[in-house]
Amino acid sequence: MTTSTGTGTVASTGTSAVNTPAAAGSPDAVVSPVVTGDGTTGRGRAGRRWRRARWTLLVLGVLALVVAVLAVQRPVTSGTPYAPDNAQPNGARAVAQVLGRQGVQVRHVTRVADAVAAAGPGTTLVVTPGSLLLPEQVDALAGVEADLVLLGADDELVRAATGDAVSRTPGAAPPASAVAPGCDLPLAARAGDLSLVPGLQAEPGAADVTLCWPADGPSALARVKLPGADGARQVTAVDDAAVVTNGAVLDDGNATLALGLLGAHETLVWLVPDPLDTSSTGEGGSPSGGAGMLPPWAGVVGLWALLVVLVAAVWRARRLGPLVAEELPVVVRAAETTRGRGRLYRRAGSRGHAAAGLRAATAETVARRLGVPRSADATALTDSVARATGRPAHDVADLLYGPPPHDDDALAELARRLDTLESEVHRS
Repeated sequence: MTTSTGTGTVASTGTSAVNTPAAAGSPDAVVSPVVTGDGTTGRGRAGRRWRRARWTLLVLGVLALVVAVLAVQRPVTSGTPYAPDNAQPNGARAVAQVLGRQGVQVRHVTRVADAVAAAGPGTTLVVTPGSLLLPEQVDALAGVEADLVLLGADDELVRAATGDAVSRTPGAAPPASAVAPGCDLPLAARAGDLSLVPGLQAEPGAADVTLCWPADGPSALARVKLPGADGARQVTAVDDAAVVTNGAVLDDGNATLALGLLGAHETLVWLVPDPLDTSSTGEGGSPSGGAGMLPPWAGVVGLWALLVVLVAAVWRARRLGPLVAEELPVVVRAAETTRGRGRLYRRAGSRGHAAAGLRAATAETVARRLGVPRSADATALTDSVARATGRPAHDVADLLYGPPPHDDDALAELARRLDTLESEVHRS
C-alpha cells in the first residue's frame, strides 16, 4: 500500500515515513517526527555513500590528472637513446646543437612516414637504432631521394638501402686501439684514426662501395653511391652508432666524422623510430597505417590507460558486481521465501527493514479491510483504525509509523502487537 504524508509518500514495501497520527483538533493528536523504516535519514545515507566512494573518486581523479599532464606536457629534453633532444650520455644533443649553430636545420621525427615525407632531394636522413622495422617501412626508408645515413642498422635495412651491395656481420669486437681510415674519402681523412666497432662488408661483385676503418675483415663504415632523381645520392652505413652520442663524440675524431656525415646538407631529418609506429607511406607519399592517424602522444596515453585498466581490474577483482535478476528453475513457496528473507534480516541485524516490512503489510491489510484508499495519507489511515478499534490515535500511529525497534525482543513485541491490531480491525 502507498500512503502519503505531508512530506512525501510511504511505500507498502518498505522503508519510508511517518507523520502526524491524529486528526487536527483531536485531543489525542500528537506530532511525531518523520522516521524512516531502517532508522536512517537521507543525509546519513548520502554521507555513507560518499565515504565509500571518496577513495575511488580520488584515485580516478589522480589518474585522470596524470594522463592529462602526459598528454599536454612535453619535456624540453628526453631520455630516448640517440635522440637529438637527449642530453644524457646515450643521447645526441651535443651533435644536434653544433649542427644547428652551423646552419643545419635539424628536424626530429619518430615516425617513418614523417621521415619519408621530409627527406627529399638535397637533404640528409639519418636513421638511428630502434625497434624492428616492418618490411614496408624498410622499403620506404630505402627508397628516399635524400642522402641516407644508417647508424647501427640491422642487416635487412643495410641491404635494402644499399641495393644488396653491403651486408652486416654482427658480433665483431672493437679494435684494441684506434684504426686508420684505410680509404680515400675526404671525410675519413679529416676524422683520422678511430676506435669504431667494425661490422660491415661489401658483397662480392658490388660496385661503387667504399669501406673505411677496416679491422681484420669487417669495416666500421661503408658508403655506396646510388642513382637518384637529381643525380647520384649517397648511402652511408656506420655500424657503431656511438659515434654521435654525447658520451663518445669527443673520443678521437668522432665529432669530425659525425658532423661531416650529418652536416652535408642544410636540412637534416633525424629519425628515432617509435616502437609503436606502424606507418610507412601510401600512394602518393601519404602516410598509411593505423598509428599514422593518431597524434604523437597517443601511444603514451594508450599505455597509461592500459595500466590504469589493469590496476582497476586487480583492485576490483574480488568485489561482487550488482545483483542480476533471473528466473528460478523451480517454484519456491512463499513461506520459504519469507523465512529466508527473515534469516537474512536477522544475520544483517537489519531490524529497521524487518519492522518496516511488517508495518507496511499491516497497513495494507487494515486499509483494505476498512476501505481506506491507497491515496490516503497516514493521518486518514490512523484515524480510521482508531475509530474501528477504539484505540487512541497516537497508539495506532506508534504501531504503524513508529521508530524502528532497538533489539530482537522489541521486534518480536512489535510483530505481536501488529498482529493484535489486525485481529481487532477484522473483528470490528
